[in-house]
Amino acid sequence: MNVKEYIEKNRGRFQEELFSLIRIPSISSDPSHKNDMQECALRWKNLLLETGVDMAEVMPTSANPVVFASKVIDPSAPTVLVYGHYDVMPVEPLELWNTDPFEPVIRDGRLWARGADDDKGQSFLQVKAFEIALREKLLKCNVKFLFEGGEEVGSPGLEDFCRTHKDLLKSDIILVSDTSMVGADVPSITTGLRGLAYWEIEVTGPDRDLHSGIFGGAVANPINVLCKMIAGITDNDGRITIPGFYDDVEEVSAREREMLAAVPYSEDKYRESLDVKTLFGEKGYSTLERTAIRPTFDVCGIWGGFTGEGSKTVLPSKAYAKVSCRLVPHQEHEKISGMFIDYINRIAPDYVRVKVTPMHGGEGYVCPIDLPAYKAAEKGYEDAFGKKPLAVRRGGSIPIIAAFEKVLGVKSILMGFGLESDATHSPNENMPIDIMDKGIEAIVGFYREYGR
Repeated sequence: MNVKEYIEKNRGRFQEELFSLIRIPSISSDPSHKNDMQECALRWKNLLLETGVDMAEVMPTSANPVVFASKVIDPSAPTVLVYGHYDVMPVEPLELWNTDPFEPVIRDGRLWARGADDDKGQSFLQVKAFEIALREKLLKCNVKFLFEGGEEVGSPGLEDFCRTHKDLLKSDIILVSDTSMVGADVPSITTGLRGLAYWEIEVTGPDRDLHSGIFGGAVANPINVLCKMIAGITDNDGRITIPGFYDDVEEVSAREREMLAAVPYSEDKYRESLDVKTLFGEKGYSTLERTAIRPTFDVCGIWGGFTGEGSKTVLPSKAYAKVSCRLVPHQEHEKISGMFIDYINRIAPDYVRVKVTPMHGGEGYVCPIDLPAYKAAEKGYEDAFGKKPLAVRRGGSIPIIAAFEKVLGVKSILMGFGLESDATHSPNENMPIDIMDKGIEAIVGFYREYGR
């Protein structure tokens, strides 16, 4: 039976299995969902056992549990470690969803739900491809699975888990489906990820909220101060003003910039799809370069004072912001984090108190395109999509990938199938059914090639 026939024959079962995962609201950033995290891990364990692994278990970490499973085909054969995550982003603002985010719906050829793509959907593609390769006797390598429950909050506890269980996780290559392609008709393999550093800033003025009429003009407003501080972190050319920030930034070769320039791309269509009049970014770089090979600074959220309906003339006591930097290879997130904290404390005026709390982060990652596993992945995409995939660096971050290389000494192949239209991290997350099918085919193609 070929892969397409297998998928069609088992489509109903596949959908119900994936739906059972999606219906569990495994939001790692919300402590009230702790039981959901455990339930989702157990569901993955049972699905993996049904798929045909030799063993599967839920294992504790200092944070949410991980799911580990393995299948030994031949002790002398190479081993693939499949990584994914079962936690999802929060769903707010809920009113912008067209359907219940945790009640999956198939409509217009797409699966709509939180986690449809990131990363329950893409992890599910890996598991079903393994099932097909195993049952159709196409598997020439051993396979291990490691699914975690904290990627969306920086994978707390996972690096320590890897250090403690290095022998258990021993492998020759790590396979990951948690990235995107250039387009549905432009298959691509992610060969680089940016790193990440994330902080929360708290600015305190008076010891309580004040009447803005009585005290305004005499006491500094923490929101005003915070806005000025973070506005000055980038200049009019889109460059970050923190001294020393660019010291370790990798200058990408002219050859790689040429490869990025060759990616099919319409700036007009990109701009129109986002409903913005013009684009903005660091001067001297193209839009694709700005989102793939250059560092950035962004305010992810800002709040303080009165935000309810109507008006309240208040001078707030506190103001807050969550901010992040995307980093490029060679920028160490801990070094950047310390640099940022020192900078904010240095520029803070005396009339407020500032506290900067580092959240999570990680280094960037680059994958060589001459690895045998990369070539196997390339062939898998070519078989499934009918054309050779592009090798493209992407702007997102998966901090644990760099940690895998540091702790386990293993490279990762990023076989992602997401699209910009999938709205990951946003309301109405979705994934096209035909892309999911091709994703399974491509991973089966990888297994057909790897370990021969």
